[in-house]
Amino acid sequence: MSRVGDKIKNIRMSTGMSQKQLAKKLGVAESFVKEVETGSKIINQDLVDRISKVLGKDINDITMSFEDQAYEEEKVKKPAAASVRKDKPEQVSDVWNEAFASVIKSLPVYNYSLTKVLGAKQMPILNNRIEGHNQDKVFYLEIEDDDMIGFRIAKGDLAFAVSTNEFFNNSISLIQYGDKRVVRQLQRLDNSKALIISNKGSVVTETVSVKDVKVIAKLERLEIKL
Repeated sequence: MSRVGDKIKNIRMSTGMSQKQLAKKLGVAESFVKEVETGSKIINQDLVDRISKVLGKDINDITMSFEDQAYEEEKVKKPAAASVRKDKPEQVSDVWNEAFASVIKSLPVYNYSLTKVLGAKQMPILNNRIEGHNQDKVFYLEIEDDDMIGFRIAKGDLAFAVSTNEFFNNSISLIQYGDKRVVRQLQRLDNSKALIISNKGSVVTETVSVKDVKVIAKLERLEIKL
């Protein structure tokens, strides 16, 4: 058991709080609290401060820096100095990933077909959600053309997207209609008709049947490419 984990457990038990109750107050899984207390998970200073606030007692007096803890644990796992030096960057990266697994998620960056992963971006998790959405419903989409340049959406930009089949009026969405998969603005005309709007320097509209348009994802935020 680590010094930090031992201290957290002792304070928690002295307050009569269960691991489940502490996990709920922190917005993490009960298993995460168990692993912290046994020392199998290393926590950063922000989480130490949050736990201190929830427990009502300061636990900072006995904490080491995250880097020192990570390094000490890796030395125990890999006693051979040469081996540690060779593998240290990857090992420390694994420690970071494990420590932040419940508070940060790596979201894939997809092309329009959603079949090719072009990269990844890390996003914070708050109350088990990412920007208010289910973790499994969000991703990034790389804009493939300048069809929406009039909306200041250019090729190479990254859009934060939420997977949905719902038709949101005036939304900008990734859609499928006919043999095309494109990003367009959607406007509902009535219960059966809608406008699909693009703007490649000038506005172009297409009137289509709502039932012929398949919404794949709603774009919520754009990160431009400079």
